[in-house]
Amino acid sequence: MTKAEIFEFFRRLAEDNPSPETELEFGSPFQLVVAVALSAQSTDVGVNKATRRLFAEVRTPQEMIALGEEGLKEHIKTIGLFNTKAKNVIALSRMLVDEFGGQVPATREELVRLPGVGRKTANVVLNCAFGEETFAVDTHVFRVGNRTGLARGKTPEEVEAKLDKRVPQPFRRHAHHWLILHGRYTCKARVPECWRCAVADLCAYRPKTPAPAAKTGS
Repeated sequence: MTKAEIFEFFRRLAEDNPSPETELEFGSPFQLVVAVALSAQSTDVGVNKATRRLFAEVRTPQEMIALGEEGLKEHIKTIGLFNTKAKNVIALSRMLVDEFGGQVPATREELVRLPGVGRKTANVVLNCAFGEETFAVDTHVFRVGNRTGLARGKTPEEVEAKLDKRVPQPFRRHAHHWLILHGRYTCKARVPECWRCAVADLCAYRPKTPAPAAKTGS
């Protein structure tokens, strides 16, 4: 895409959804770290169902440590990989208390030191909790970046670097949210819904998927 096409791409997505947000529910930077760590290979809907009761009880790393690993498992047992995730969440809570005074750090270098927190999670936290212009590349962003031609790369890191280089103001703050939502609801993995896509004419994907044929009664 040209610079003008990239600007128009995000202008249309922004017009459709001026204030996009993560679909994960949280009330503090700590709860956000936990929610994103739990969301790996799980849906946001499934994570939210599990964390509503959890976050009503647990608001701080200290309260998470007091709940304990077994107590946490009871809350998140409906989420995939819950045993490993519970261990990581308790461990990251201990590190936050021991090394950061119970506060979530605001740098990527410190965030990725937390157990269970990788670059994508750190980018989400920096963006959603601290307002930084980061580009968290999940499966949706990776797919949309490559499929549309917006930011092609063989790894999430390559796609992230290209987004960082190409996405213009005033769209940088919310860019990854628009791409996540576009990939989740329109540019779907199995069959992209090109017929109702606001940016189809700017996209490199061929051939465009036609609208499904109207079902006729028997």
